[in-house]
Amino acid sequence: MRNFNAASIIIFLTFFICFMEPSTSQAFGWGYKKNSEHKIPEIGSYQQLLKKYGAYYVDDSGAKNIYITFDNGYEQGHTEEILNVLKKESVPATFFVTGHYVKSEPELIKKMVDEGHIIGNHSYHHPDFTILSKDAIQKELETLEAAVAEVSDQKEIKFLRPPRGVFNENTLRWANELGLIHVFWSLAFTDWDVNKQKGSQYAYDQIMAQMHPGAIILMHAVSSDNAEALERIIQDLKKQGYAFKSLDDLLINEMLPDSFHGL
Repeated sequence: MRNFNAASIIIFLTFFICFMEPSTSQAFGWGYKKNSEHKIPEIGSYQQLLKKYGAYYVDDSGAKNIYITFDNGYEQGHTEEILNVLKKESVPATFFVTGHYVKSEPELIKKMVDEGHIIGNHSYHHPDFTILSKDAIQKELETLEAAVAEVSDQKEIKFLRPPRGVFNENTLRWANELGLIHVFWSLAFTDWDVNKQKGSQYAYDQIMAQMHPGAIILMHAVSSDNAEALERIIQDLKKQGYAFKSLDDLLINEMLPDSFHGL
């Protein structure tokens, strides 16, 4: 009989749940169906929910655009190197940060904003939104926004990535009513465990194998693999004709008539 470890079971359940019919209050973990054909991953019934509440996981315009995003819950000493690469290559990024990160690394938050990057809301305390009330979620989001505004020139936050990628229809609707846009991802890999880094080649291979037009990439800034591989990734994707855009560009692109796409 085949043996399944805990990680295999979690991955299976994530993809299984992804293609179930969502309910209003049931908690879901973000997941998508990977492919080896460099096509946009399928997300099953999640597609309807995202469309209903103006959320994103990809740029589906067909253009060879890439959107780099980082989740920053704490600092491991690699963000400065990441920022230097982004500056050298003139690539924008969005950093989804928590209250702990803002409180402990105000100078890095300021540097991100000063260098043209976007700060996204990853909540103040990183709770599971699906077990909170709307008022509690609002407090998490507004407290984080105020903390960012206190240490940088970015006074408002429009993009939200829910902690742990956990959501349901209530949290999508409430965030929408509070004026925030959910941003999930269409490309990610196991990079967050600082004790199990696998080398920069691993990060490079994972991203290049999954790359597709319109990709919203999730990386964690605590990864030494990511920091070491980032410059090569960017340079090689530029050679393949990809353009690096900000999430603000994605919103602008969505508002353009179809005839403008691809110009």
